[in-house]
Amino acid sequence: MLDHKQCQAFLAVIETGSFEHAATQLNVTASAITLRVKALERSLGHILLIRERPCYPTQAGQDLLQYLNKIMLLEQDLFHQFTGKHPENSFYQAHIAINADSLATWFLPALKDMLLKEKIILKIHLDDQDHTHHLLSSGQVNACISSNAITQKGCHAIYLGKIGYHMVACPSFIQQWFPHGLTRQALRTAPAVIFNRKDEMHINSLLHHFGLSKTVYPYHLIPSSESFLQAIEMGFGYGMLPDLQIQGTDLVVLSPALSTEIELYWHHWQQQSDQMKKLTLHIQQQAQIRLQQDEGNTRYDTSNNPVDEIDAE
Repeated sequence: MLDHKQCQAFLAVIETGSFEHAATQLNVTASAITLRVKALERSLGHILLIRERPCYPTQAGQDLLQYLNKIMLLEQDLFHQFTGKHPENSFYQAHIAINADSLATWFLPALKDMLLKEKIILKIHLDDQDHTHHLLSSGQVNACISSNAITQKGCHAIYLGKIGYHMVACPSFIQQWFPHGLTRQALRTAPAVIFNRKDEMHINSLLHHFGLSKTVYPYHLIPSSESFLQAIEMGFGYGMLPDLQIQGTDLVVLSPALSTEIELYWHHWQQQSDQMKKLTLHIQQQAQIRLQQDEGNTRYDTSNNPVDEIDAE
């Protein structure tokens, strides 16, 4: 059996980054933290922490961290199920993994009326929609929004809807960089805006339609949904944006052939507290409304040639 105080010391070091700060957090001495972590490592037969500044877990430590996170979430759900409240306060903590575009567009407005009513506190874990389900499988979250439809063991997956993505730019950028349409040569020189290194939509689209890898064209990396939109509106470059962000702007879709749709799924553990059940139902209902809106104000650049007619050379 794992020793509670030893695990508590290990988690405190991970959270604070040092043995000294962990000692302050737990109101014990630094030597006590050191002894507890060493005892835990000895009992498990593995080094769990790299003693640097900040400290970080080894692979064995990462495995233990995932296990402890999962146990803490399960304990929280069990306690709430039996008592109707959180062990430390009256709010239920829902750990949710979500992609940045959903967070920046439809997710928070969909929940603004029900969170306080049901006394739910959100703990958001941000990641790309292709990777959020890993946080669920590792036990770090109660639920996640993912583009992966495959249901994991012990979980359910609910289809939420689609988000359309379009390659867009502002009118002045199009006039300067694509005066003769969206050609392969123009794309080699025009600056792009990419969300982060996990963002594969833009990269795969140009590779598929034009045979251009990301090594042959210049691009900005801007890992913030709000700043990403602002950069494209200001003419920093062209990029892929969800239709929910394009509506109401002057941005122009460069070519319908480059547009794509991403299906989103709500994954959650089969065993849920009452609050998570209510949250799941509410998100499902709201997503059916908010993810199926018309594109409305989306503008297409009719001066561009269709992508399939562009000479690859």
